[in-house]
Amino acid sequence: MRTILLGAPGSGKGTQGDLVAKRFGFPRISTGDLLRLAVQQRTALGKAAEALMKQGLLVSDEIVEGLVRERISSPDCRSGYILDGFPRNLAQAHALEKMDGKRPEVVIGIEVPTPILVKRLSRRWVCPECQAVYNMNVQAPKDKGRCDACRSDLIQRDDDKPEVIRERIKVYQDQTEKLIRYYQKKSVYRPVNGEGTVKAIFQRMAGVLAAELAKLEENRVRP
Repeated sequence: MRTILLGAPGSGKGTQGDLVAKRFGFPRISTGDLLRLAVQQRTALGKAAEALMKQGLLVSDEIVEGLVRERISSPDCRSGYILDGFPRNLAQAHALEKMDGKRPEVVIGIEVPTPILVKRLSRRWVCPECQAVYNMNVQAPKDKGRCDACRSDLIQRDDDKPEVIRERIKVYQDQTEKLIRYYQKKSVYRPVNGEGTVKAIFQRMAGVLAAELAKLEENRVRP
């Protein structure tokens, strides 16, 4: 089973992806993590990505697709995997199907109203030293304004300010609108209410994935 996670900034997609991975045993594949690892390891794709980023350019679809192709061919992905951050557009969706087209898939869209997303993200602070992330609503540091891990002073990034957040969300919605419609036509899109506690949202997502896996198993054993 291939599980694709969609969700705007602040939807909790990364947190939920980790929880789903632990519950169902599928590796979570984040394109951001893949890029950072490739750059760190100085792979061919990593060097190409680093060269673009140093020029202030976006990493091309070709490089991202290459990283994903390499990762999903790993032995731990044979029974399934969770994609976080890929695909981002129709071209990447089509590329994914060429890579691994026969695999059953489900697309879980974490849906959260924009005002709640803005509130969540504007409460986020990060550590400039160890990159730990804190949310003043649900995961505040023990000492206000100071990182629990390395004791550095926390900062708020420019892109976590309300006016910038609204633009980020609009860009995301514009980019993914066609993608969501595409998966809806394929009858694999499953919207999930992203409001409430982390536990409550996870229970909804786990219910969706468990139901899809049960369908697969039923089809497998049906004569």
